[in-house]
Amino acid sequence: MGFRVQIEAVKSIFIPRKGHPSIVFMAWAMACAHLIGCASHSDPQESPSFEADRLRMSQRMVEQEMAWNAGDLEGFMDAYWRSDSLLFVGSRGPSRGWQTTLDNYRKGYATPEEMGQLTFGIQNIEPAGPDHALMLGSWQLNRSGGLDTLAGWFSLVWQRRDGDWVIVRDHSS
Repeated sequence: MGFRVQIEAVKSIFIPRKGHPSIVFMAWAMACAHLIGCASHSDPQESPSFEADRLRMSQRMVEQEMAWNAGDLEGFMDAYWRSDSLLFVGSRGPSRGWQTTLDNYRKGYATPEEMGQLTFGIQNIEPAGPDHALMLGSWQLNRSGGLDTLAGWFSLVWQRRDGDWVIVRDHSS
């Protein structure tokens, strides 16, 4: 089973249908998602525990999609390292800092029409040491009101900080 199928399975589990999912449902969902991850092919050089890390990073991306699509930019930013050292490189060049990145998103996507509906397509997540990982993927922003659909690619550097994975470098084009 390919990694792309895994992320779709994770998305279907974590997107609530009515209100917030129950704790029992979330526990069941995590167990199912873990089994899907275990069934996939993994690099023989990866540690077995990296599958759990890969699943967590995928979950954080699903949470980002959900927050964006709900118009919650601060929720979208929860996956990013809350630091002045966060690096974001986009079409306008590099910028530093969590707050600066949030402010730039607010300026660029000021209305629900401009925000549209975001979809990520994760292509690969690979370890880059015990506490770092690299993610490659695509994004698409479907917008209404006569606004163009936007699409591009991203590469993210993730770091395990305080027991969770956060994005410390984002290059999106």
